[in-house]
Amino acid sequence: MVTFGVTIPQRGALMGLGELPELLELAPLAEATGRFDSVWVGDSLTAKPRPEAVALLGVLAGMTDHVRLGVGCMASFPVRDPAVFAYQWATLDRASGGRMLLAACTGIVSADRASDREGGHWGGVKDLDRPARMVENMAICRALWTGEEVTYDGRFHQYRDLQILPAPQQDPCPIWIAANPVPGRFWERSLRRVARRADGYMTTSMVPGLLAQSVTDLAPLLAEEGKSADTFPVMAYHNLNIGPDREACLEESQRFLDAYYGPVFTPEMTRTWTAAGTPDECVDQLNALIEAGATTITLRFTSWDQRGQLARAVEEVLPRLS
Repeated sequence: MVTFGVTIPQRGALMGLGELPELLELAPLAEATGRFDSVWVGDSLTAKPRPEAVALLGVLAGMTDHVRLGVGCMASFPVRDPAVFAYQWATLDRASGGRMLLAACTGIVSADRASDREGGHWGGVKDLDRPARMVENMAICRALWTGEEVTYDGRFHQYRDLQILPAPQQDPCPIWIAANPVPGRFWERSLRRVARRADGYMTTSMVPGLLAQSVTDLAPLLAEEGKSADTFPVMAYHNLNIGPDREACLEESQRFLDAYYGPVFTPEMTRTWTAAGTPDECVDQLNALIEAGATTITLRFTSWDQRGQLARAVEEVLPRLS
């Protein structure tokens, strides 16, 4: 059965989408509908500034009762001190009753060297090292989340007899990998990292057919790691804009994404990455993601009417999905 999440666009507090408390209210509203099983926030430090993710998740843990709470994706994960982060995340998992879901990623933003400059503020983390740092930080978090004393001598971090208490309520506490590879030189390497290191996969669909291809190519790599493609979670992070005119919805979505990220997404990418138009059109487009292999979809409303889009999604779209 496919499940659904809602992504809170907290960076919208910086672009006139609404005040931060108003945006956060989407979480309990979504939970109350019974249609969503997870709520997500984005993350970045200075590469794409926004209200800080870990702090927001602490707030959301107190505003909700049962939905999973996640970061999609944790772009700053390779930059953060993994021991401090492990401590924060374990506390969040305890405080939320075991509801935390981490989707780590490399967080590379090549435009204007944004992530490279970000890394310079936090110990000189270079873009070239972010994938290896992500993997090392994942290993450190998993070791510390056992609650045992950990001695670790890695490429980037060293700890001796370090213990994090309390441990997370979830045992094991899941770590997914979020990535958006395209076929080419690094395609298999990226998918193999997901299969080997992650408990789930989050990706986007900005190129036609890419989600289906990644699901197909991931399956044998999962089998090599003793994991089943039938039970391995694959989340599509997708945009949604419901309205009577598909082109008008896409135009608003383009303005939204341009304001949110800068002009980095072409109209073709926005068209592929956004379920837009009438409820019938949106149902067809989201069902295509399910047919491509998504086991869960988190929706971000690329509209200045966040509550209105949430209501329409719940009433006119989600009940009709496969």
